[in-house]
Amino acid sequence: MPNSEHANFPRAGFFRRCGAIVYDLLLAVAVYMIAGAIGFGVFTALTSYGVINMGNYEHVSDLLNGNSLYKGIYQFWISLCVGLFYISFWSYGGQTLGMRAWKLKIQHPNGQSLSMITAGARLVWSLLGIGNLWILINGDKLALQDMMTRSEVVVLSKEANQMRNWRGV
Repeated sequence: MPNSEHANFPRAGFFRRCGAIVYDLLLAVAVYMIAGAIGFGVFTALTSYGVINMGNYEHVSDLLNGNSLYKGIYQFWISLCVGLFYISFWSYGGQTLGMRAWKLKIQHPNGQSLSMITAGARLVWSLLGIGNLWILINGDKLALQDMMTRSEVVVLSKEANQMRNWRGV
């Protein structure tokens, strides 16, 4: 359902987006650390209960880093958690906490929120933030991920940034 109140806000420029990225990077690091601790705790529990054999390794961390399969699963888990952090915020209200601080919102041009699938595609097309460089050569303030997902990042007014009339909030 489109939110026509948010359909006509101006698109965000490169430096405002970078400000939000810095804020969100701090949160993403926190999510990374929590997911890592949970993953390591589960892995330690599995080794202590004998579900995973320690083999010739003396420490659990040596086994986790020395075995490509375990290391790959562990890194996938952490990446999934960080990715879901962004996808969830983008599809539920259109803002991460850093975007809220900078009064930014991700939406479709008609004001409609992104679906989880579109937010996931946006995450992939952002190329870990490098997709934002496209704004510097593109006059309409669209990043690569904006163009590929038919979405935009807009600058909200102070009143619109209060989230009072948003779907699900």
